[in-house]
Amino acid sequence: MGGPDSDATERYTIISADCHAGGNMAAYEEYLDPAWRDEFHEWRGAYRNPYRDLQDDGRSRNWDDDRRLSEQYADGVVAEITFPNTVPPFYPTGSLIARPPSDRADYERRFAGITAHNRWLRDWCARYPDQRCGLPQIFAEDLDDAVATLEWAAAEGFRSFLLPHVPPDSELPGYWDHRWDRLWAAAADLDLIMTQHGGNGGPDYGKAPAAGVVFLMEVPFYSHRNLAHLIMSGVFERFPTLRYVMTEQGVAWLVEELRRMDGYHRQMRHGRVGELGFAADIVLPLKPTEYFDRNVWIGASFPSPGEAAAIRKVGVHKVMWGSDYPHHEGTYPYSLESLQRAFSDWDTGEMRALLGGNAAELYGFDLDRLAPLAAEHGPSVGQVATPLAEIPAKATSPAFFKP
Repeated sequence: MGGPDSDATERYTIISADCHAGGNMAAYEEYLDPAWRDEFHEWRGAYRNPYRDLQDDGRSRNWDDDRRLSEQYADGVVAEITFPNTVPPFYPTGSLIARPPSDRADYERRFAGITAHNRWLRDWCARYPDQRCGLPQIFAEDLDDAVATLEWAAAEGFRSFLLPHVPPDSELPGYWDHRWDRLWAAAADLDLIMTQHGGNGGPDYGKAPAAGVVFLMEVPFYSHRNLAHLIMSGVFERFPTLRYVMTEQGVAWLVEELRRMDGYHRQMRHGRVGELGFAADIVLPLKPTEYFDRNVWIGASFPSPGEAAAIRKVGVHKVMWGSDYPHHEGTYPYSLESLQRAFSDWDTGEMRALLGGNAAELYGFDLDRLAPLAAEHGPSVGQVATPLAEIPAKATSPAFFKP
């Protein structure tokens, strides 16, 4: 439903909080340091891409401006926060699901590849600076390189970066450890938002037949746990200006997780949680939910009606809608229909915040500059407020099948 002053013909400005892009191999070679090019040619000759969406005709969506913009405009999206998607030089897989480097030599190769991607991303975003917020990548294994990359990113005009996961079987401590304070300090000092995507935080599952399904079952846990690590270890108390975004990790789980953290916090204030004692200097001065409200945002990818209800419980002002373009599970080309299924009864003000206002405020998009594009391509208030009559026959997104 619209608000009391809403006009059904008004258009929403949609900024997708979850899109993916990357260069092809030829493009990455141009951005690779010359010292690595001979090795790159050898690696490229032996590499076989296992990903369907990077083999067929759809792969050009990652880098073809004309195709990407025309498809997103047709889907109602006029701006995006952009995660990686293609395989950078020397990587075994796409970086969002890649395991950490196996040794220093592997690290050096991959760091060269990620540096090439970051340079490509800079130029890719610069072609449409009002519409693209790219996320340069860092490695957790070397803080000197990580901080230097953040300094480069800030100097190049990036507003955020991709925070990697730390798998439990890596040699690195989790984000509760003070080892990472140097990284948090750099992000805060440079005013860079830490954005993290669900994906590669789990252990090595090996090659057993059930490895794939176990990965699917556990990947949410290994992504979600970072929230408690950062809040309960006091990262946001020590660095109060940090901003942290969790994208494509769902929303409904947050309701119980925040309740649980607040419950433990109340007990810790009395010195004990069951048999565990806690010194007073370990107890946070604010409730975990207060740190969440101050420091954390959620990128809600392809939300279903159940997720829509959870968004209201978590707080509409903390959540940003995402299409997950161009992924198979994303809402493209049926983003309007997905919104009709989940949000047709929402107030116009809530929808403006969820679809674009929150992302604009956090990531620094200029809504006035996007307004002409939204007027031409955005869905109308009346369209979104119309309940979905039938799920599109070719829809593949969970937005259409989850309750």
